[in-house]
Amino acid sequence: MSKEDATAWLGGWEGYRVAKVERVSGHKPAIWITLAGQPGRAMICEGCGQTVEGVHESTVRAVRDLPILDAETWLLVPRCRLACPRCGPRLERLAWLGRYARVTARLAESVAKLCHVLPVKQVAGFFGLAWSTVKAIDKKYLAQTLGPVDLAGIREIAMDEFAIQKGHRYATVVVEPHTKRVLWVGRGRSRDSVRPFFELLGKEGCAALTAVAMDMHAAFEQEVRHHCPQAAIVYDLFHVVAKYGREVIDRVRVDEANRLHHDKKARKVVKTARWLLLRNRDNIPRDEDKVRLDELLAANAALMTTYVLKDDLKELWRFTDPKAAMEAWQAWKERALASAVKPLILFAKRLEPYLEGILAHCQWPLHTSLLEGINNKIKVIKRMAYGFRDDDYFFLKVRAAFPGIRR
Repeated sequence: MSKEDATAWLGGWEGYRVAKVERVSGHKPAIWITLAGQPGRAMICEGCGQTVEGVHESTVRAVRDLPILDAETWLLVPRCRLACPRCGPRLERLAWLGRYARVTARLAESVAKLCHVLPVKQVAGFFGLAWSTVKAIDKKYLAQTLGPVDLAGIREIAMDEFAIQKGHRYATVVVEPHTKRVLWVGRGRSRDSVRPFFELLGKEGCAALTAVAMDMHAAFEQEVRHHCPQAAIVYDLFHVVAKYGREVIDRVRVDEANRLHHDKKARKVVKTARWLLLRNRDNIPRDEDKVRLDELLAANAALMTTYVLKDDLKELWRFTDPKAAMEAWQAWKERALASAVKPLILFAKRLEPYLEGILAHCQWPLHTSLLEGINNKIKVIKRMAYGFRDDDYFFLKVRAAFPGIRR
């Protein structure tokens, strides 16, 4: 194959041609391609973008390209520093090779695409690149392709936190609930931690928000009230029921197990029934477990009361009429206060101040269950990489995983 044919077939090196091709055998076969500038090519200054004729100096740079068959491919590129009359000595702008890059643009794109499905370590091993090189390529590619987040036209959002490291270290994710697009991710879950999102949204964006779905986390509510006083706070069913499970069902179950300390068999039945009591009856797969739950509830009035009221509490999120929902709440609260079950009575009293956010669901049927799915995928992303030490890179990976759906 002639040098002209090699240039035409391999291509991708605009302004350059193949001068020499050499294959080096060994443990890792390699192909070395020496490039030379095309005669009469237009040399573009990287600073001003103008055509420059003079060359200040030229050095040969070794650059990796996509592998050819079984061999790594290396390019020997004469990298020119142009004598630009406007900018002074500046590098020649090349579309296929970045300013300080040691890999071609097409190899970088292939690395980044593979990083979308594989951990950095595996991608680095596949291409024979350093871990730090692959990570830098992927981070730069994500930043360029994602760009600044577009917050125009945002009317409703959902907020939730997820564990980012051991030791109760969290990050906050903000999502557009209808398109499932991640808008923002930041470390922490305090007011100071989530404030950058509202600053990024701006005064006009904050004023345009109509509803925010969240759990009953005080820091989130306070910051939303500060920046978006007109927005409705919508408390999510999942988190309220989870709170009920922790503060009522678990507490009553433990109290009942302690009360039955003299009857070891009965105590064991109550003590080991946690997951049965927390699950919906329709979601219990085995018939024997359903029978066990029915027998447990029939034998223990306190557990029966808390279990039934758990299901009735969920009904509040099925209403679309605020008046009907308020009547249902009043009926539920009266039953809870009359139950004589102390954890249940305490929960009802503590929940009442959040009633406005619960009933807001009638007008704004938002929820954060989609965030639970997003959080699960975030865990997978984190687990694939055995954790991330670079928050910016991690948050770019999260944004890339949830670009949103077109409506």
